[in-house]
Amino acid sequence: MNEFEKNPQEKSNDIPHAVTGFTLSFIFFVLIFTIGAIISYIN
Repeated sequence: MNEFEKNPQEKSNDIPHAVTGFTLSFIFFVLIFTIGAIISYIN
């Protein structure tokens, strides 16, 4: 029995993790898009 099976009813907050992951993904996308737009603008 590993540590995750000991307390399956534990209320670990998944929403902050989901929000954090989504936010980081969105920021990463915006960063890549901005870099592409700048390079496109330079050329």
